[in-house]
Formats: sequence, structure tokens, C-alpha cells
Amino acid sequence: MLKDLITASRSYRSFDNRSKITREQLLDWVDCARLCPSTINMQVLKFRLVIKQEECDAMLANTRWAGKIKDMKIPPEGHAPVAYIVICADTDVTETAAEKFLKDVGICAQTILLAATEAGFGGCMIGSFSAERTSTLLSLPANLIPQLVLGLGKPDERVEIVGAAADGSVTYYRENGIHYVQKRALKDLVLE
Repeated sequence: MLKDLITASRSYRSFDNRSKITREQLLDWVDCARLCPSTINMQVLKFRLVIKQEECDAMLANTRWAGKIKDMKIPPEGHAPVAYIVICADTDVTETAAEKFLKDVGICAQTILLAATEAGFGGCMIGSFSAERTSTLLSLPANLIPQLVLGLGKPDERVEIVGAAADGSVTYYRENGIHYVQKRALKDLVLE
């Protein structure tokens, strides 16, 4: 069921580096995103696939993970993503691509992560990165503006969904090696 797939698709931050992702798998996941609705059907997004080890290492160094967890290195040493997809806005399609089409970035990112989850992989949306440095590292042309980075791999950590804290906090946290994600109750989200 779709709801099971959504529940399994978490923000994973630790991966089994022995399980590789092929270019064909990445292309299939991007093809799923290609079919998504797009604002005014402009289709301004382009996707840079990253699977070469040296590029993956450079992308890891250019990203910051789990800003709320200060007491540990994330991802742990030796547990980095084995692939990345950099979602870019193409200003050749429209000059307002970077601002006006951000919702398309989210739709495509979620679709890619759901496709990855269905294939037994997982990932994390990474918004904390240098777009300028990413462009340089990946030799992107000036018309492609990085909007979001997806780190991908075979998750090797346990992530559990729990309710919000008694004080209403929804901050994620780690305890005994488990990553907990607090979610508000449905009754707290639906407006009557």
C-alpha cells in the first residue's frame, strides 16, 4: 500500500556502503519524477546523477546533516550515501525557475525517495549545502541552479515514528542507536 511505502520512506542518514546503486536505478527513479505534475507544466527541473566515488566524497564534504543532532558525526564514518541526485532549476527554461518552482522540487524529491524505498533503498533530502560549490564540484553550466541534494543508499539504521512530546515538540532525536521522528497527531492537523 502507498501508506506503507510512505511510512518506510524516512530521512535515512546512515547507509551500507556495500550495497551500490546503479545508474539505471537512478535513471528509473528520475523517470518517476519526470512524470510528476509540474507548475504550469514548465518542467524546469534537471537532475545531476552522482555515482562516481570521488564525486560522492566531494558531495559528502559539501553537505551538512541532521543539524539538531550535535553529539555525533552524521552520517557515521564509512556509512555515507553511495549516490546522490542533485535537483537543479534550469534558468534557460525560465529565468524565475529558482524561486517560482520550488514546490516542483519537493514533489520530485519525494517521488524519487518513494521509488528508492520501493526498490529497497532510501535517502535523505539535504537542503544544507553550498549551491555554488556544488556547481563547481559537478561542473554544472551556469543555467543550472542546484536546489536540493538527495543522498541515497541502502539504509543501515533504524528510524521509528513516534508521537509528539508532551510539550508539543516534534524535534527528532537519537536514543540507543534508534533515530526517532516525532509526528503530530492527525487530529492536530485537520482544521474543522
